[in-house]
Amino acid sequence: MTGMLAVSMAGHDRGCVYVIVDETDEYVWLADGKTRTADRPKKKNKKHIQVIKKVRLDRPEDGFKDLEIKRTIKMYQEGANVKS
Repeated sequence: MTGMLAVSMAGHDRGCVYVIVDETDEYVWLADGKTRTADRPKKKNKKHIQVIKKVRLDRPEDGFKDLEIKRTIKMYQEGANVKS
C-alpha cells in the first residue's frame, strides 16, 4: 500500500486525503506534504482509512518528497472536483 492515496474515514481529520508513506500489519503512516510532512507522518489504524486505488506514487530511494506529495494530492482533488 505504500505510495497510494488514502482518505481518512475516522477522527478529527475525516475526509482528508493523504499519501501512505509507510505501513506495518496494523498501522499506516500518512503525509499530506503540508501539516503532516514525510518527516513527521501521522500514525493511523488501517481500519480508519479508505485506500484510493487510482493513484500510486513510486517510492524513490531517498524517500518521499513533500512537494511531490502535495502535487499528487492536488491533482487528485482537482480531478475529483471536475467529475462531480
